[in-house]
Amino acid sequence: MDLYPLKFSPILQERIWGGEKLKTSLHKEGSYLGIGESWELSGVPGQLSLVSNGAFGGRSLQELIDQYGATLLGENVLRLFGKEFPILIKFLDAAQDLSIQVHPEDNLAQKRHGSKGKNEMWYVMEAEPEAALIVGFKEGVDQQRYQAALEKDVLLSILDRHEVKEGDAFYIAAGTIHAIGAGILLAEIQQTSDVTYRVYDFNRTNADGHKRPLHTQEALAALHFEHSKDYKRAYESKINALSPIVKSPYFTTKKLQVQGKFKSIIDPRESFIILICVKGTAEVATAYGREDLNYGETILLAASSGHYEITSPESAIFLEVSLEG
Repeated sequence: MDLYPLKFSPILQERIWGGEKLKTSLHKEGSYLGIGESWELSGVPGQLSLVSNGAFGGRSLQELIDQYGATLLGENVLRLFGKEFPILIKFLDAAQDLSIQVHPEDNLAQKRHGSKGKNEMWYVMEAEPEAALIVGFKEGVDQQRYQAALEKDVLLSILDRHEVKEGDAFYIAAGTIHAIGAGILLAEIQQTSDVTYRVYDFNRTNADGHKRPLHTQEALAALHFEHSKDYKRAYESKINALSPIVKSPYFTTKKLQVQGKFKSIIDPRESFIILICVKGTAEVATAYGREDLNYGETILLAASSGHYEITSPESAIFLEVSLEG
């Protein structure tokens, strides 16, 4: 059976900081107040995405990978990652500030957890006035100053705060201290990993009156203290052309604004393509099928899809995610 454009059922995750925008803005079925994450495309064991459209409906992403291999993933992806889907796609709705946290690099994550590390990027879809992300340390911070700030409960004073608006994009390399601030709805593209070290949680408690556990000691070996100005990614916005945002060993992300028609082709030797709709609505078509793609939806195009076409009578914006060689 040919691999048509594949859509998947969202995996909704309740979070202490979650709001209601996954329901009100993105229309996620089953969502309610307090759902903070919608996992759109996941190969995480125990959290596998299930196909929601067409003849493969109900089958898991892993089942399709096991059956189709390079036909789905691309020859290069299969060579590099085997039959493990290497990218996790999420939408996050932060009604409250997320905890201050850090993710380990591959080597540390493998040693401690038998897992990949977690390099990720954020694309801001909606942001309330003065909403901000925390990404990185201010200049001059070292481990000693960091630990002193933790002990004095003034960690926020040594972190970089970035006010954001719709369309802003950030790359969060593993080892970078970070947090999503209240009032932000964003798309997250990351390695397939769920390892997080929480270093500060604003002293808040859950519904049972308990504070969530912190991982301050575990985080020390993972943190990078050097200051950087490169977290926010500069990119061009073009009509009917791909604009690179992030190119890394873990994923490549480009922005695509479609007015009318956009046509391209997938190289079966390289990688699948994920399309995330971050504004508007469109139709995505290959020789094997066509699907509507609306704001807040994600679609997977197999490496064997060949030519594909996106049609939007007005205007739609997508993130195109792949693993380029």
